[in-house]
Amino acid sequence: MLAECLDSVLSQQPARPIEIIVHDDASTDSSVAFLREHYPQVEILASADNVGFCIGNNRMVEHARGEYVLLLNNDAALYPDALDTLLATAGAGDRRILTLPQYDWVSGTLVDRGCRLDPFYNPVPNLAPGRSEVAMVIGACLFLPRALWGELGGFPDWMGSIGEDLYLCCRARLTGAGVSTTANSGYRHRQGQSFGGNRVDGGKMHTTYLRRQLSERNKTATLIICTPTWLVWPLLLAHLIALSLEGALLAGWRRDRRIWTSIYAKTWRSVASNWHDWLTRRRQVQGARRIGLRDYFALFVPAPRKLVLFLRHGFPAVRQ
Repeated sequence: MLAECLDSVLSQQPARPIEIIVHDDASTDSSVAFLREHYPQVEILASADNVGFCIGNNRMVEHARGEYVLLLNNDAALYPDALDTLLATAGAGDRRILTLPQYDWVSGTLVDRGCRLDPFYNPVPNLAPGRSEVAMVIGACLFLPRALWGELGGFPDWMGSIGEDLYLCCRARLTGAGVSTTANSGYRHRQGQSFGGNRVDGGKMHTTYLRRQLSERNKTATLIICTPTWLVWPLLLAHLIALSLEGALLAGWRRDRRIWTSIYAKTWRSVASNWHDWLTRRRQVQGARRIGLRDYFALFVPAPRKLVLFLRHGFPAVRQ
């Protein structure tokens, strides 16, 4: 998997020189030895501890020296013209986060061209070829000027993993920066490799306790911190009511009390324990806001994404 990712980068022939940096998150296999033997041109940041997705990416960008950075998951691989397409789309002085069209690793079908968001900050895949402006792009393939990354402060360490791309893109849009997708090229991605779930197999949705818990906590934090004006409070109330109803129904349907205690109750506890910190961050983020409410919500859709998925696929299966 890692070799296919690196080979796809090394096969690019961009107009500019590139540097490749890999953060090893205290892996217990032979990944570091493999890299040193087969990819000596790659810079390795070997961590003594498993620090998570956010800190690992922050370290790599801090180490980078180029004008632009491309964050690429090790379970993803670029199309041959991907780097040139990204560089050609990013204009000089452009303050924009970019991605490429995402394709499923196995089937090759289009997964998204970035995402819009529903009112509760659930990503809604954009499949329209003519729509380039989106509300967020997936962190598996995220390209932006290194200066913009520094301005935004990178990924929030406190999120750990899951939802950090949502937070970064919402913060970027609030400062007036764009978030968009290229029209052409793309990347292949094995979705859900790190935390499981996040995909539909055989017409059924699958997820894991950990993915759901991190996702619900971090989406709630993003809603509180990034939603402009007083609208945040009725939206937060509706979100928490909907989340509680969802948790009760899912736990009851699956007859699994752990679904409630490990996912939904933890989200409530996170809101209570982080309330003052999230409000402090909200004041800082909203104080730097440069766009209005209408522009911010222009890339949202009214239909709740989870309800659409439930009507289409039923309750998801939740596993370890």
